[in-house]
Amino acid sequence: MNPKIKIKPKITVVEDIEDLAGKSLEMFFDYAKKAIKNEGVFRFAVSGGYTPRRFYEMLGESSMSKKFDWSKAHIFWVDERYVDIESDQNNYKMANETFLKKINIPEDNIHRIPTRDPNFETSARQYENTIRNVFSVEPCQLPVFDLVVLGMGSDGHTGSLFPDSYAALDTENLVCVVYCMNDKLNRITLTSPVISAAEHIMVLVSGEEKASVLKAVLNSKSDDVRYPIHFLWPVLNKVAWIVDKAAAKNI
Repeated sequence: MNPKIKIKPKITVVEDIEDLAGKSLEMFFDYAKKAIKNEGVFRFAVSGGYTPRRFYEMLGESSMSKKFDWSKAHIFWVDERYVDIESDQNNYKMANETFLKKINIPEDNIHRIPTRDPNFETSARQYENTIRNVFSVEPCQLPVFDLVVLGMGSDGHTGSLFPDSYAALDTENLVCVVYCMNDKLNRITLTSPVISAAEHIMVLVSGEEKASVLKAVLNSKSDDVRYPIHFLWPVLNKVAWIVDKAAAKNI
C-alpha cells in the first residue's frame, strides 16, 4: 500500500461475483434506510458494466426490494454511452431490464441521462439541470448523493473518466461530455467533484483481468491522469471497495 496514503482503502474481499452482488445488496439497503431515516429520501447513482449486473438482478428479485418504499428513492446514472435507449450498450437499458421494471419506483423518480439530442453538450446541460432541480442546489453548490455505485476498468477508469482525458480533470461542471477515440463511444458522465461529494461510495471490482490494475492503483502514487479512480483518494473514508478473490489475488 502506498505509504503516503494516510487513510487505507476499506476493502471487503468476497469469494466470487455472486457474493459480491449479495454484499453490495446488503450495503445498498443499509445506506438507503439510513438516508430515508435522516432525510426522508434516498438519492443514488449507478454505473453500467459487467460487474454490477448481478447486483442489479438481485436488486430486482430480493425480498428487501419488495418491502422497500421506492417512492422515497431517486435513481440517477454515473455515466452513459451516447447511444439510443434501445441499444444493448445503454446503461439505462441494463438497469431497466435487471431491476427497474421489477420494482415499484415512480417514473418521475427515474432520472436517466438523455442521449437523443445531436448536440452532446445540450444533453449534458439537460442532465445537470435535472440534478440541480432534484437536489435543489444553486450553481455554486454540489449535490450530495446518498450513494454512488462505481466499477473500475482494467485501465483504472471509473464512470467515464478515462486516463489522459479532459473529463477526468473537469472540476467546473457537474456533468461533462467525454469525446472518445479508438472506436469507443462518446459518453456523458458525472464529474469527479460530484462523485467525491457523495455521502457513500461503493466500488465493485471483479475478475482476474482486474488483478494487476487493482494492485497498481492501490500501490502507486496518486495520479488522477494515469488512474482516474485516484480522485477518490482524498475521500477514501467514504469509499467501500467490494472485491472478489480473482481481482484481489495480487493485493
